This record gives sequence, structure tokens and C-alpha cells, in this order.
Amino acid sequence: MKTTRRQTLGLMGAGALAAAPLPFISRPARAAGKITVLNWQGYGTDEKWALAAFKEKTGIEVVHDYFSSEPEMLTKLRTNPGAYDVVLINSARTQQAASEGLIEAIDFSKMPNSAGLSPELKDHPNIKFEDKTFGVAWVWGITSLAIAEGAAKPESYAALGDPAHKNKVALFDDAVTSVAIGALLSGQDMNNPSDLAAVTEKLKAFKENVKLLWSSEDQWNKSFAAKEFDLSVYWSGAAVRSKRNSKLPVEFVVPKEGGIGWLDNLCIPAGTTNADAGLAFINHMIDPDFYVEWATKVGAPASANAAAMEKLPADDLNRKIHDPSYLKTMTIQSALPDDRREAFNNLWQEVKAFYAG
Repeated sequence: MKTTRRQTLGLMGAGALAAAPLPFISRPARAAGKITVLNWQGYGTDEKWALAAFKEKTGIEVVHDYFSSEPEMLTKLRTNPGAYDVVLINSARTQQAASEGLIEAIDFSKMPNSAGLSPELKDHPNIKFEDKTFGVAWVWGITSLAIAEGAAKPESYAALGDPAHKNKVALFDDAVTSVAIGALLSGQDMNNPSDLAAVTEKLKAFKENVKLLWSSEDQWNKSFAAKEFDLSVYWSGAAVRSKRNSKLPVEFVVPKEGGIGWLDNLCIPAGTTNADAGLAFINHMIDPDFYVEWATKVGAPASANAAAMEKLPADDLNRKIHDPSYLKTMTIQSALPDDRREAFNNLWQEVKAFYAG
């Protein structure tokens, strides 16, 4: 079974996806009036009703190929030049793809809906290379804090170590996320902290409070429902689902240090002969009408198009939880070199051993 983007949203932002063994990759068939999109399965671009509407509007048929990890996506672009017309790339990988010549710079003049994109996302440094923009900001989310409705809202990630939450804190069992929290608390760049000892000290200070290290949304929901914790690190999109689908009284809070953000963008692969058709499809994907239907009927992350978010019903949970003010305070995760990722993993293993001691 293919991994779906819906299953991996939280993990992808945290850098937890690993490369999978790759089978022989065959080049998708091409045809006039047809474009091929490379994406996670079940992640917006392959909604049948959206593809039907796009074909009716443009006459262009959309077919899909899928990947189950970011390294696999890059390998497919490298080994199948000209095979794809649109590709989904997390912003932490966009500069790498651009530097390898795998994607083309974006011509925003061919996408009227791009006028509604939030400037903080449309012009984010992660999707720029050599002063050109190589991705169209599409959807985003945040890792931050969750509490029970009615509880006092934490002002800082330091609340994870507050004695008031002794033995009542749940942390996401992920090295990159944990290091980011320690870095933000020690006033450092979460993507490249220079003082890992200070990060370690901040995380170890949570020891008396840590009740649970969770690794899945289902585990989080069951433990929250059982009242095993009252303060947790959590994902914004998961908070929407926990509240709307599982009927849990959860409230999502972004403290003063800002959220740990991720951004997915849609790109035009190098070598395509259908760049204009690809741009037309991306324009369709950032259309507020498409987003509102996707978000309210299926479930979606926050749209990078501010006009789309404003078109959601005023009481929509996605709109409430993904407050646009967070865009100004959150830090979006960037690519991590292998040595830095290894250092983060080693640090987190040390901290977990300390918690267990």
C-alpha cells in the first residue's frame, strides 16, 4: 500500500521520512492534452471532482504518479527527465531540487490566483534559488502546543517544564521537533542551533513533567481522551481533526516563540513540454473555490492563499486554528545536512535516556 500524505503530514514537517528502496521506474505515458503530476497519494491534487472540474474548464486531463518519501520523489525527477509536469515538493527540499536543475523558475504572470498568496509564504527564502522563485506556496501547517479547552493558555514552550504540569506533558517523539523547541527556548535558530548543549539543557528540564512520548495521531487522541496529559506538543492539522472528527475538547496554542512551520509547494519539473498546462493546473490548485471544497468536504492543511482561507466559513476550525498572524512568528523548517540531522538524533536519544533514568 502506498503511503499517503494525509498519514505523513506531521512527520514530513519534522523530517522523519526516510528513503525507501526504489523499484525500476518506468516513464509515464504522454499524450496531447494530458499532464502528469507527481505527489503523495490522496493529497489534494488527485481528488476526482477537482480533476473533472479542471478538465471541463481547460480540456486537459490529469494523471498521477506517486512517491512515498521525499528522497524517492527527487530520484524520480532525476531519472525521468521530462516525464512530469507538476511536482509537490516540501520547501525544505526546494532549493536542493532547483540547484540540481530538476525544477524550473515559476512564471507567476500565468497564474492569476497567485495574487492571493500570503507574501510570507509566496516569497519565502526556502523556495528561492539565485534570486528566482522555484515553487508556488500551496499549503502549510504548524507544530506547536495543545491544551484542554478552558485551561490556561501557555505563553511559552517553557510551560512544558512548569511544575503545574508535573507528570502531565506529552512530547512528540521526534528529534528535529524536540531540538527546534529547545533551540527556540534558548534563543537560537531552530534550523541550525550553534549551542546544542543549551538545547539539551532546556529539554532535560522537562523531565519531571513528561508523561508520554507519542508518535502517532491515533495514540495522541486516545491518550488525550483518557486524560493522561493536559499539555502537549501537537500538529495544527491534527488538532483540527481531533476536534472535528474525534470530538475532543482540544485547543491549539502558538506561544510567543512562534510555531514550528512547514510549507509544501507545487513546482514545474525541468524538461516538461507542458509548462503552461502545468501552471494552469497549479493555478487551479490555489483557487479559493477548490480549496474551500477540499478543506470542508475532505479535510486539508491551511492554504497558502489568504483569499482561500478568508473564504472558509467564519467558524471553520481550519481557519480558526491556522490564524494568519502565526505566519509572521513561525519559523519554517529548512533542509538539514546529514551531519546536523545525526547530531539532532544523538541529542534526542540522550534526552530520552535521561527521561527514562
